[in-house]
Amino acid sequence: MTSLAYRRDIDGLRAIAVLAVVLFHFGVPGVTGGFVGVDVFFVISGFLITSIIWREREAGRFSFLDFWARRARRILPALIVMMLASLVVGWYLLAPKDYEELGRSIHNQVIFISNLFFMRQDGYFETASDMKPMLHTWSLSVEEQYYIAFPLLLVFLSSRLKQWRSALFVLSLVSFAASVWAVAHAPEKAFFLLPMRAWELLAGAMLAVLPVRAQRASPRLAQSVSLISLGLILVAVFGYDADTAFPGAAALLPVLGVVGLIWANGQQTTLVGRLLGSRVLVGIGLISYSWYLWHWPVLVFGKYASIFGLTRWEVAALFCLSLILGYGSWRFVEGPFRERRLLAGRRSILVASVVALASLGLVGKGLVWSDGFAERLSPQALQFAQTHTWSPTLMKCLGDDKKNNRSEPCHFGPPTSTARALVWGDSHASALIPAFNDGSNKYDFSITQAGYAGCLPFYRKENTLGCRAFNERTSALLNRDHFSDVVLVARWSLYVYGERSGDTGASIHDPETGKYDRAIAQRLFTEGLTAQVQHLRASGHRVWLVKEVPLQEFDVPFRLARLAMLGRRTDKEGLPLAEHLARQAYISATFERIAASDPGVRVLDPAPKLCAVNSWCRVEIDGHALYTDDNHLSIAGSKLVEGFLEPFFRALRNTSAGPDVSRNDVQ
Repeated sequence: MTSLAYRRDIDGLRAIAVLAVVLFHFGVPGVTGGFVGVDVFFVISGFLITSIIWREREAGRFSFLDFWARRARRILPALIVMMLASLVVGWYLLAPKDYEELGRSIHNQVIFISNLFFMRQDGYFETASDMKPMLHTWSLSVEEQYYIAFPLLLVFLSSRLKQWRSALFVLSLVSFAASVWAVAHAPEKAFFLLPMRAWELLAGAMLAVLPVRAQRASPRLAQSVSLISLGLILVAVFGYDADTAFPGAAALLPVLGVVGLIWANGQQTTLVGRLLGSRVLVGIGLISYSWYLWHWPVLVFGKYASIFGLTRWEVAALFCLSLILGYGSWRFVEGPFRERRLLAGRRSILVASVVALASLGLVGKGLVWSDGFAERLSPQALQFAQTHTWSPTLMKCLGDDKKNNRSEPCHFGPPTSTARALVWGDSHASALIPAFNDGSNKYDFSITQAGYAGCLPFYRKENTLGCRAFNERTSALLNRDHFSDVVLVARWSLYVYGERSGDTGASIHDPETGKYDRAIAQRLFTEGLTAQVQHLRASGHRVWLVKEVPLQEFDVPFRLARLAMLGRRTDKEGLPLAEHLARQAYISATFERIAASDPGVRVLDPAPKLCAVNSWCRVEIDGHALYTDDNHLSIAGSKLVEGFLEPFFRALRNTSAGPDVSRNDVQ
C-alpha cells in the first residue's frame, strides 16, 4: 500500500465527502448526516499523507521541510485567498461585533488553532454557528495539527520500535476510546479536538503502511467489501442527524467505509470504483478542497445579507455561486501553486506562507483591537448592532454551564431595607435586572437576583448538574436569609416546547422513554411548578410568576442594524400578538390556575407593555432595540416594560412585618 499511482476512485471519494458536507449545510432534504463528509476527508488525508511519507522514507529521501512545504503549497494559497475575500466582504456587510469575531477566528486559524477557538466559543450567548464565516476551518486546523505532529511521530516510532505498526494501532485505539468517552462527557471536545479525531486519520495511515502482499484479494471479495463500504458511508450520510451522538462510535461507519473502499479498489477494479472514477465525480473531487473552503462563507454571508431569510431560489443561487468560486479557486489559485508556476522553491513557498499568515493574523488582531471598526456604520445602525452585547453587569449575575461559571447572586437597592425579595430564574431573570434595579432604588427596598442560563427555577431530573447545584444554592439562600417575596422568571416555553422551529431544546422529556412528548412535557411542567410554588408558600414567601416576553422570529439587533445600514424602516418589525398568545396559552393558563388557588400568588405579564392590542409586539422604540437577540430583553426593553412590575413594587414597599398578605393587599 505504498504506491502513489494516481487513483481516480480517491478523487471520487473526495467528491462524496464534499457533496455530503455542502448538501447538508445548504439544507438539502434527506442529507441529515452530511457532516460525516469531514470524517471521510480525514481518512483520505491520513492515507495519502502517510503513503507519501512512508514511500519517501523507504527510498531514503524523506525531508520534513519538503513535506511541510508541499502541505503549505497544497493548503495555504486557497485558504489565504478565501480569508482575504471574507475580510473584504465583512467590511461592507458585518456588524462590528461580528466583524470583530471574524478577525478573532482568522487570527486563530493562521496559527492553526481555530478548532480550539470554536470549541471554547460554544457558550450560551455566542453567535449562532450558522453565522460564523470561518467555522468550517476547524477541520483544517485539525488536519494542520496532524500534519505537524504525525511525521515526527511516524519517523520516531518506525526508527525506534520494531513493532511500530502495532504502536500506531494502539494509539488509534486510545484516540477512539477518548472520542467515545468525550461524546458522553464533553461533546464539544469530542467534536473539535485532534486527540479525539486522530483515530480517523490514523485509520487511513495504518492502511497506507500495511505490508505489501504478493497476492491481491479476489475480485469477489473486493467487490463485496467495496459495496458494503459504500453502504456504510451512505447509511451515515442519510441516516444520521443532529441528534446522533457524534463522533465516537457513530463515526465508525464512515471511517470503516472509507478504509474499505480504499483497500478494495487498491486490490481490484470494482463496480463502485468505476462509479467513483467517473468523470463527474472525479471533477468534483478535484475541486473539493476549494469548494469546501468557499461554500460555508458564501452561505453565511448570504444569510447575513438576506435580512428576512433566504428563499429556496436564493439558497440555490448561493449553492451555484459557491461551486463557481470553488472551481475558480482550484483553477486560478490551487493550480498555479501546486504545479509550481508560482513560488516554485521550497524556501519561497514557506517564507511567503509565513509572511501571508502573519499579515492575516495581524489584520485579525486589528479587528479585535478596533472593536470591528465600528465607525464603518451609521450612528443608528451602530446603536442597534451594539445591543447584541450584554453588559458586564448583567453577565456577572448569570451562571452558565458552557463557561463553567458558577456566579454569585447580585444585590440591588439598600441592603438594610426590611423589605427584601429574591428574583430566581434563568437568563430572562437576568435580562430584567435593569427594571428590578430601578424599582429597588425608587421604592427603597432590597432585591437579590439569582440567575442561571438555561435552568428552570425548580427541580427537574433533566436539569444539568450546574443547574441543579444552582437551584440547591438558591434554596439554601432562601432558608438562610429572610425574603418576603420570591419572583420566578424564565423562558418557560423553551423547556416545554423547545425552539420556535420545533421541539429542539425542550428539556422536559418523558422519564420512562427519555423522549419528548408535548402532552407529557406540559403535565410535568405543571406538576413541577405547582410543587415549587406550594413549597415557597409553605415557607412563608409571597410568590410572583412572571410570564415570558414575546419570542421574536429573528435576531432583533441583527435585523434592525442591517435595515438601518440599508436605509430602510425599522419601526414596523415584530411578532403578531396572536402568535405569542397561542404559544403561551397552556403556560398562561397554568399560571392563572395556580394563582387562583392561592391569594399569595400573583401573575405578572410584560407582554402588554410590548404588544398593541390585536396587533403586533414591537422590537424597537425611538431608535433603540428592545431585545439583545430573539428572546432576551435589552436594557432599553427591560426599562420599557418596567411598569408591569408595579404591583410587585407596591406590594414590596408596603411589606413591613410579614410576607403573607391577602390577595387584595397586592392588587
